Amino acid sequence: MVGISGSPRKAGNTEFLLNEALAVAKERGFETKRLLISEMNVDFCNDCGDCSKGKSCSKEDDMTQILSSLEGADGIIVASPVYFGSVTAQLKAVFDRTIPLRRQGFRLKDKIGCAISVGGARNGGQEKTLETVHAWMHIHGMIIVGDDAHFGGIAVRPAAEDRIGRKTVVASANKLCDLLERTAKKESCWGGD
Repeated sequence: MVGISGSPRKAGNTEFLLNEALAVAKERGFETKRLLISEMNVDFCNDCGDCSKGKSCSKEDDMTQILSSLEGADGIIVASPVYFGSVTAQLKAVFDRTIPLRRQGFRLKDKIGCAISVGGARNGGQEKTLETVHAWMHIHGMIIVGDDAHFGGIAVRPAAEDRIGRKTVVASANKLCDLLERTAKKESCWGGD
């Protein structure tokens, strides 16, 4: 399972919540990997069209590692703080740069994903931020889960003190793990025909 923190801040609220979600997955026996945008260099997409022709992106940055990690994952958790009612510019750059995975065979199709967002107030744009993450997942043909009652993990800062928000993050991570386990069981039941 891969978790992406879309925050440009190191060791902030977003990373804290992502760590909580990945801890759930690890506790349930899944391998986890963190991709922290605060530690990576990702340039913006300029829609040169190379990926439409089956070529690799000509930009030399950390996106190669991100694409490889996403393609190899069964589950993907994306976390972002609310920046002016949406995801960070850094996370949007990552989303835009995943277009080769779509244009070259829908490589994220049927992967399971969930989203986490943290803002300055309880109604501080978190649902709109999750909506942006969900739109990216839908465009890739992914399967999206929430927290059993709503759209995903939604917290306010300071996240460590938000008991209600942390519960939605844990519930979202558990739902993602539940579906991954069900999918694996179904495949093992139908495999070998």
